[in-house]
Amino acid sequence: MNGKLYLVATPIGNLEDITLRALKILKEVDLIAAEDTRNTLKLLNHFKITKPLISYHRHNEEIKVDNLISKLKNGENIAVVSDAGTPGISDPGEVIVKSAIENNIEVIPIPGACAAINALIASGLDTKEFTFYGFLPLNKKARREKLNELKNETKTAIIYEAPHKLQNTLEDLKKIVEKRKIVLGREITKIHEEFIRGNIDEIISKNTNLKGEMIILLEGATKKEEEKNINKLSIEEHYNYYKNLGLDKKEIIKKISKDRGVSKNEIYIKFVKDKK
Repeated sequence: MNGKLYLVATPIGNLEDITLRALKILKEVDLIAAEDTRNTLKLLNHFKITKPLISYHRHNEEIKVDNLISKLKNGENIAVVSDAGTPGISDPGEVIVKSAIENNIEVIPIPGACAAINALIASGLDTKEFTFYGFLPLNKKARREKLNELKNETKTAIIYEAPHKLQNTLEDLKKIVEKRKIVLGREITKIHEEFIRGNIDEIISKNTNLKGEMIILLEGATKKEEEKNINKLSIEEHYNYYKNLGLDKKEIIKKISKDRGVSKNEIYIKFVKDKK
């Protein structure tokens, strides 16, 4: 009989945020797969939990997943934890979940802290609809494409960023956000928790040697802004914008022709020509 795979959310700062259910599962499983065994060991020691630990992080996911699946097939129950927050959200977890499902292994989420959601509900921005972007790409082309998405995003956008990269990301955002509201969430649930609110210039001026984990929340563009921004894109950028939203080729060409007020055939020919 297969074991079960538990995705256990852990505190993002304040240890009191761990749930009773999370503690129960961590005590009962046969093995804990941790993003950083040293950090997880501190958590386990605090709650007097003794369990075997195995390293499972972004750089060894593909290597370790087969071993973990084998253990699950042998009937062992395994908990996956990240350094902080919910596994699989900009943290390891996605690979083993997909593999477990393929192998008919039950996957059980153990809910708890998630920095993105906590920052969103305290931001004062629209919470009805939002888009999670995680960390922006480092590759210049991929980053430029993602920034174009953000420029036209009408929902509240949530971005993670490391403190030492924050200034560069804010400067990149300055080129696209105009007068939209921005909230910088810092050290969520920790002693120095702080929310810095304002427009991009105000946020940049307040970003003086800020430390700790950072979350950037960006007010969505208005429909008027979106229409204006979209038509500044090249045909290829315009196409990729809708492609990234999950539209198929036929729908994309229809959208672009409507946005630009030209025939679908003209867009198709021009796009094909640009791609050659």
